[in-house]
Amino acid sequence: MLGLLGAAALPLPAFAQARARVVVVGGGFGGATCARALHRAGLAVTLVEANPAYVACPLSNAVVAGLRDMDAQTFGYDTLRREGLAVVVERAVGIDPQGRTVTLEGGGRLPYDRLVLAPGIDLNFGAVPGYDEAAAVAMPHAWKAGPQTVLLRDRLRAMPDGGTVVMAVPANPYRCPPGPYERASLIAHYLKTHKPRSKLIVLDAKDVFSKQRLFQAAWAELYPGLIEWVPQSSGGTVTAVEPASGTLVTDFERHTADVANVIPPQRAGAIAVAAGVADRSGWCPIDPVSFESRLQPNIHVIGDAAIAGAMPKSAFSANAQARVCAAAVASLLRGEAPQLPKLINTCYSLVAPDYGISVAGVYRAADGRLVDVEGAGGTSPPDAAPAVRAQEAAYAEAWFRTVTADVFG
Repeated sequence: MLGLLGAAALPLPAFAQARARVVVVGGGFGGATCARALHRAGLAVTLVEANPAYVACPLSNAVVAGLRDMDAQTFGYDTLRREGLAVVVERAVGIDPQGRTVTLEGGGRLPYDRLVLAPGIDLNFGAVPGYDEAAAVAMPHAWKAGPQTVLLRDRLRAMPDGGTVVMAVPANPYRCPPGPYERASLIAHYLKTHKPRSKLIVLDAKDVFSKQRLFQAAWAELYPGLIEWVPQSSGGTVTAVEPASGTLVTDFERHTADVANVIPPQRAGAIAVAAGVADRSGWCPIDPVSFESRLQPNIHVIGDAAIAGAMPKSAFSANAQARVCAAAVASLLRGEAPQLPKLINTCYSLVAPDYGISVAGVYRAADGRLVDVEGAGGTSPPDAAPAVRAQEAAYAEAWFRTVTADVFG
């Protein structure tokens, strides 16, 4: 809380009165990047974030597998404050699109000329019968990095050798398409190293997934007989869970787990719904040039919450979209049309500490959505030498260091 009390709109500093006011809600890879870029463009920017520090999801699967400390995932906002960016540590609970104000949990209000929402995801508790917030204690999702990540790690550590780990993977769309399969890989690495008589079952609501050929080749090479992947067509969709017994139910079987990791379906963060920018899908339709909402004027949506066409929900995507959105907002506030963007995304995945794979894409705006640029991007070569896989693992670490220094450092 930064002293934001009462119902009156918060005054801006005198030097900022004449400048356009932009509020950015959400301090992750998208929101913090966008706020910083807008501030450097000379706009009066306020970044609103519910938590005093941000816990990053990329590489958090390595925390689950005991390969990385949680401290390495946690970043504060002191550097942004030192640059003069206003950071409000409080939850945004309401948006008035007509009055152009953001209401904070403590009752304060922030006026804006343009609003950028980077709310990330909310978990769709209840979409899987039996799986609610209470069930997440018995069957952690660990899909928001933080205490759940540590909980899943500790459950794996406590499991006896010879135990069974069962993962439930949702249908598209969800945050980080290759994330569940990286997690499966690193859990398998942990089991192989520490509990070799154990087994991992992956129950999947899909028949195909990101980097599938690369993952499955790596599983056959590194973890033969350890991972059992059950696709949707073979009864992989989890139809219910029973947390008390650790049971996951599908159309064909009941799987009882010593450790259950249930990743539920997702939707845009709650503030997007409050702002009226989420449609019936639970996600936010946007203009692909400016990332302005198709449902509410003067509000932009970036990152995981946005319906971004071919562009996946990833930290790399959020960071790239934030830069495009910041430039578009600055242009619109000057009365100019935003430039047509070209965006890129790269998703690195660790299959083992020294074995990395990746997929990259390039995207452009066409027919009201973001589409792939034909012939650009691609995946790691399927027949790469071990040295190349090790290099990609190093690239994943280097990207994380670079992007977090750029966003928070």
